[in-house]
Amino acid sequence: MDLLEYQGKQLFARHGVPVPSGKPAHTVEEAVAAADEIGYPCVVKAQVQIGGRGKAGGIKLASDRQEAEANAKAILGMDIRGLTVYELWLERASEIAAEYYASIVFDRGAKAPLVMLSTKGGMDIEEVAASDPDAIARLYVDPLLGLQEFQARRLAFEAGVAADVVRPVAAMLMRLYAAFVEEEATLVEVNPLIVTPGGEGGSGAREVRALDAKVTLDDNSLFRHPDNAVLRDPSAEDPQEQMAKERGVMYVKLGGDVGILANGAGLAMSTVDVVAEAGGRPANFLDVGGGAKAEVITSAVEVILSDANVKAVLFNIFGGITRCDEVAKGLIEAFEQIKPTVPFVVRLDGTNGEQGRALLAQASLANVHTESTMDGAAARVVELAAASTTTSAQR
Repeated sequence: MDLLEYQGKQLFARHGVPVPSGKPAHTVEEAVAAADEIGYPCVVKAQVQIGGRGKAGGIKLASDRQEAEANAKAILGMDIRGLTVYELWLERASEIAAEYYASIVFDRGAKAPLVMLSTKGGMDIEEVAASDPDAIARLYVDPLLGLQEFQARRLAFEAGVAADVVRPVAAMLMRLYAAFVEEEATLVEVNPLIVTPGGEGGSGAREVRALDAKVTLDDNSLFRHPDNAVLRDPSAEDPQEQMAKERGVMYVKLGGDVGILANGAGLAMSTVDVVAEAGGRPANFLDVGGGAKAEVITSAVEVILSDANVKAVLFNIFGGITRCDEVAKGLIEAFEQIKPTVPFVVRLDGTNGEQGRALLAQASLANVHTESTMDGAAARVVELAAASTTTSAQR
């Protein structure tokens, strides 16, 4: 689950991460009142779960009340890379002497958190990684030991941060790591992590603050974090993924035109690979898990067909705990309720496979094709999807 910037900052603040104070607003009137309370100059920021807001005009500086009102009117309702702005965050403008980049992400390949730090903040980190990979200092953290203070200081030295802020930056990394672990996040990113000029006339100790916050929380852990669970915004989620969550099935959208249903994540991912090798483009894969009953299959079909790009569907079931006759009953029930218009290819094998195939043969469902092997099913569904696309184009 991705958080909005201000939600991420509120989460950071709970863990002692220094962030600028601010207020959210949903209307122009609320934005102006918030700006008056915060003081000028202030920054009006679009709150959408995507990057590139500044380039799109979603972050504007307001030096007075009139500018705050004009900026709020301009940003509310704005479309930023396909997302509409319904909420704003207003905060006091910060003085910036330097911009850094800091992030902690869980690297599944290494099975460990990866901490990254760079002095090239305020720009797309992907561009930095491509053009100057040495500008990003990296450190894998032993999950059992956690991030140690000496490691955070060493990372700051390796990144080349200014000597007088090595310790503040290290302290910031320690707090970000605490937030990452305690909130069960999969990503914590600050870009930019700013260094202030210091006291009067640039003298005095400089401070380090998180000027932005990008946080992704593990959905599976939300039952342990009720304060975070209430932040979920269903309207910002993909409609198919939201529907799948509500129906208790695992769904991943991929963007092609072949819908895939299988029982078990391993079989589902293998089916995706086989369809791709057959020349097809998987639209999604849906894992109904072990022991799926007829009603689960019906719900799964509804989720798959809610994607208008799906031109054909492949059912690949290897029955163990899952009984093939239950899958067949679910498909028959789905056809009675939904009346799909796209072709289905069904491969049933394993527990009660013979009974399942017999039920489908007896039902004589229109546009349902059975195959005995996974390779054969993949080739058939790709062929049918291509034919369905051609027919739609001719119409």
